Amino acid sequence: MRHIDYSPLFRSTVGFDRLFSMLDTLAQPESNGQTYPPYNIERTGENAYRITMAVAGFAEEDLTIEARSNVLTVAGAKAEESTEEKREFLHRGIASRAFERRFQLADYVEVKAAELKNGLLHIDLEREIPEAMKPRKIDIKNGKDAKQIEAKSVN
Repeated sequence: MRHIDYSPLFRSTVGFDRLFSMLDTLAQPESNGQTYPPYNIERTGENAYRITMAVAGFAEEDLTIEARSNVLTVAGAKAEESTEEKREFLHRGIASRAFERRFQLADYVEVKAAELKNGLLHIDLEREIPEAMKPRKIDIKNGKDAKQIEAKSVN
């Protein structure tokens, strides 16, 4: 795999360090080639998203979901089978190995709900931009209505 060196771009930009770090991370294959469990990411509305993960064989108590500083971590660990119920498998095609999957969330994206249904874990996300960050319309007034502010010393 070809590695792209972004260092010349780092020198010519200010404030885009996080963007280039994310690009560099996306360009690299996942560190351990992890493809389990498979997942989908879909847009369900203008500011709504859903991550769906195939976690067949896992119960609610086997899964943990944690959102911390723009990183969503989904982990699953199956409880060890008791020795009393030791089963002999002729073929074992349903994976139940432990996993941890991390998703980088954009700013102002929050986890709203999670649901486990028919072996699929649905995680609903919503982007909530604060009022101070939303674009707003500024009225333009003519010069006749403008009020002049007098300059006064602070002391």
